[in-house]
Amino acid sequence: MTTGLKDLAAALVAGIAALAASWGNGKVISKTIESIARQPESAGNLRATMFIGVGLIEAVPILAIVIAFLILFM
Repeated sequence: MTTGLKDLAAALVAGIAALAASWGNGKVISKTIESIARQPESAGNLRATMFIGVGLIEAVPILAIVIAFLILFM
């Protein structure tokens, strides 16, 4: 594969992963805020669960960057 196509593929992988992760984080955080507004007494549990979910979502772009590097340097 030519260098230009590898660069394009790596950029697409990283860009789409970043877009998907930001959308996912936005959904998780907005739903957590809605839930806290409805039941303020459960804010602690919801916040802890939200942080776990956001951490798992953030693993996706990290793996995508690894794949992008594999595309670039293989």
